[in-house]
Amino acid sequence: MRLLHTSDWHLGRSFHRVSLLDAQAAFLDHLVATVREREVDAVLVAGDVYDRAVPPLAAVELFDRALHRLAEVGVPTVMISGNHDSARRLGVGAGLIERAGIHLRTDPAGAGSPVVLSDAHGDVALYGLPYLEPSLVREQLGAARAGHEAVLGAAMDRVRADLAARAPGTRSVVLAHAFVAGGEASDSERDITVGGVAAVPAGVFDGVDYVALGHLHGSQALTERVRYSGSPLAYSFSETDHRKTMWLIDLGADGTIEAAERIDCLVPRALGRIRGRLDDLLADPALARHEEAWVEATLTDPVRPAEPMARLTARFPHTLNLVFEPERTEGAPYASYAQRLRDRTDQQIAEDFVAHVRGGAGPDGAERTVLHGAFADVRVDAAEREVTR
Repeated sequence: MRLLHTSDWHLGRSFHRVSLLDAQAAFLDHLVATVREREVDAVLVAGDVYDRAVPPLAAVELFDRALHRLAEVGVPTVMISGNHDSARRLGVGAGLIERAGIHLRTDPAGAGSPVVLSDAHGDVALYGLPYLEPSLVREQLGAARAGHEAVLGAAMDRVRADLAARAPGTRSVVLAHAFVAGGEASDSERDITVGGVAAVPAGVFDGVDYVALGHLHGSQALTERVRYSGSPLAYSFSETDHRKTMWLIDLGADGTIEAAERIDCLVPRALGRIRGRLDDLLADPALARHEEAWVEATLTDPVRPAEPMARLTARFPHTLNLVFEPERTEGAPYASYAQRLRDRTDQQIAEDFVAHVRGGAGPDGAERTVLHGAFADVRVDAAEREVTR
């Protein structure tokens, strides 16, 4: 059975205030064309269909057109909700839409109820695990404790129990939206951990033939059977070096991965990151390749130059982001406040603040627990408000 694995469409998202709707529409055209041309048997969409819980109307219309076109192709599509989606909104009308071959899986309670497809070699059970916010689904799934690994483990227990009751030789595919250990993150994913909680291990998915992951925006294979498709478009300059693709997976008669091919997505405009003093950037002939790219420029001039954006856009007209990181001079502070906060979690920043106001003594174990709980409460409250909006 041939599967086309994609995820993280983020319909409605912009790139540094530049609308990507046209590029997203072109991607969906490309997806449908690939389904036809490569004789795909099923499309897998592993979450984050939309960029936010209440998407703009133009994004909803784009999704509606995509559903109609996928239904017209006559190839089954299995789609789950991600952490950016409102599961309840995305799942509206799922029963009716299913009649057209579009299977929306947004309810955690349905983790053990697969979409069953068949080919010449028998059945393939496709299980959709929507994004699981631990504090909201722990009791529903009967997880022993809170945490991403625990709730995913409980959902996978349901998958394995259902699979064990099926005919021997039934092949299995799981769609999930999670941060799995070993995956390489970028700046454009919304953090789904609390206080630096570790990602879930890939072993939580043991017992199934293929795992189609969503959430991380870089295409990557954690194992032969566990893969992220990545987002079809770049959503931050941290993805400058990404090759945006979908996975075309050939699932063999015995559940082996006979082939895994990356299908390139369309690139609306290349990304470029340039760094140096302004005069050097404007004169360097090696940077000519970035003149038609979306550019992030980091200026290292010791003194901020006059009209830097106007001067940059004279050569690089699509400059979208300007960063100042002056070269250090004798006695200058080591880094700006923004630089000191880069790559630090909310928990770490809070602990640094406690140490600062105390003159060096950071929080003890009990205080770290209080901070961890406070950040967890804020996250859960935000998740609950998204569910009920």
